[in-house]
Amino acid sequence: MTSLFDMMDEWGPEKIVTVSDAKTGMKGVLVIDNTARGMGKGGTRMQPGVTVEEISRLARVMTWKWAGVDLFFGGAKAGIRADPNSPHKEAILRSFVRALSNEVPSEYVFGLDMGLTENDAAIIIDELGDRGAAVGTPYDLGGVPYDQLGITGYGVAEVADEAAATIGLQGQRVAIQGFGAVGHATAARLHELGYSIVSISTAEGALHDPAGLDIPRLLAMRARLGDGLVKEFPELAIPAGTELFVDAEIAVPAALQDVIHAANVGRISAKLVVEGANLPTNAAAQEALRAASVTVVPDFVANAGGVVSAAFAMESRYSPFRPETEQIFTTVSHKLRTNTAIVLAEAEKLDSTTHHAARSLAQCRVRRAMELRGKPLQY
Repeated sequence: MTSLFDMMDEWGPEKIVTVSDAKTGMKGVLVIDNTARGMGKGGTRMQPGVTVEEISRLARVMTWKWAGVDLFFGGAKAGIRADPNSPHKEAILRSFVRALSNEVPSEYVFGLDMGLTENDAAIIIDELGDRGAAVGTPYDLGGVPYDQLGITGYGVAEVADEAAATIGLQGQRVAIQGFGAVGHATAARLHELGYSIVSISTAEGALHDPAGLDIPRLLAMRARLGDGLVKEFPELAIPAGTELFVDAEIAVPAALQDVIHAANVGRISAKLVVEGANLPTNAAAQEALRAASVTVVPDFVANAGGVVSAAFAMESRYSPFRPETEQIFTTVSHKLRTNTAIVLAEAEKLDSTTHHAARSLAQCRVRRAMELRGKPLQY
């Protein structure tokens, strides 16, 4: 097990709070990484295998993501080690929220990540009796329903289109891992933009059609069948986990982290990888992709649509007015397309991976904020 002290560097984490409750079996962690540019903000996930190290990594991604889109919040993330399908989910969630009442909402505001839904955000608000305790709440409670609107996936698609235009791949074939909150919205927007989606996957399997999948039909079936939609097309089924490695010019990992690594990166046929999920590639894979002249748009650039919309939601938590949906989508498109162009140009200038270039830009902004608050000691 990695020591908590070994996780600390010049950027953070500033605070790690672990909590548990014997009555419900709840075990959870909150990591506030860096607040030089604003209070900690990031999603909360509920998964059986959640670890402190995983949440710390994700909190750091949030630090770079907020700085990358130049919005004034800091990196943070929370995790609950539990099955999101448990019949005791609500009791576990309420226990977790109560345990963090000293930090929420003064230091951290709950958001949605894997395993949590808009209804869960409403439960968080109910438990603390504070409308400002969470964002991503249902529309009927005045929230910005990210999953329902598909804002993150929309942003991923806008980024993919911008990068594709830069390297001459507009309208080409796209392989997508995932068809959940991010993946399905990415597929929908790319289909609108004229791309051919040749593969998708859910927790129950994967589909592939070299001629292009019928995305409108799959979207309609997802609304009725959820992940089980893939079972309706046995003739298109491929082994789960191979959906990113089919013939396609663009690959979008939009589900799990660490899915492209040194052992399988050579199977990627795409010339553009757009990271819709958090941390889907590791450093070795990133270097290998660069060596193979594959353009990669990093996660904290590609999937930052969620943080842009979260910023709108943060501002409106105590307002009687909902943010205008059209303004959110317009801002997401503009900010993410602009950032994509900047990062690709910076990577070429530095002759580095796009991850290095994007982090360098974000780090400059965070370091400047840290210096303005008082010159840091040399770490």
